[in-house]
Amino acid sequence: MVLCAALVPSRAADATPTKNALETDPHGWVDILPSSDLQGWYRVPVPPGGKLGRAQWHVDAEKKLLICDGDGGHDMLLTAKEYGDAIFHFEFCYTKIEGKPGYNSGAYVRNSKDGAVWHQAQFGGATGGYLFGQTPAPDGKKKFFSFAKQVTDKRVKPAGQWNTMEITARGKILTLWVNGAVTCQFDNCEQPCGHIGVEGEGYRIEFRNLKVKELRQ
Repeated sequence: MVLCAALVPSRAADATPTKNALETDPHGWVDILPSSDLQGWYRVPVPPGGKLGRAQWHVDAEKKLLICDGDGGHDMLLTAKEYGDAIFHFEFCYTKIEGKPGYNSGAYVRNSKDGAVWHQAQFGGATGGYLFGQTPAPDGKKKFFSFAKQVTDKRVKPAGQWNTMEITARGKILTLWVNGAVTCQFDNCEQPCGHIGVEGEGYRIEFRNLKVKELRQ
């Protein structure tokens, strides 16, 4: 079942350009770039219960980059710490491979520890820029939601270029901001807190400026 929610207009002509939250107010942010040993972060296979591939995540401390080599299978790299109401700010860039058209990755907020509950910002190379996932339902089961069809404003830049995204979680509302404008808003997140993270799915990708700002209730 797909859960529908309020959707901010996503066509390029309609989206209202805005600054991101880090630009608007630089105070109160915590840098969550992991140390070289990835302490405070852990990997979860996708789908949950599967087998992890080779270690594919590492940190370039000098350049302040979190890097996924993309050759260790499909996984999530999640923070050990859980967050409730918060803004997750990050920037990403795929390593461009000539002749390769498809790229795939994502970022998460309010995931369960095992990754069975997940709320993902999906992005590829000049594709994606929408929210989808599996959120708890009142009956104790999980329900799938996706804004893949509703978001038509292709704000994600091609592989080889840096992108900026922010996922804001406040109460039951998740909002996604992509390169200058909000693309969608999900109003029915039933997971009050959870783990933040990023995804590895077969493509080399770099992340920088990973920051979190916890919001007051």
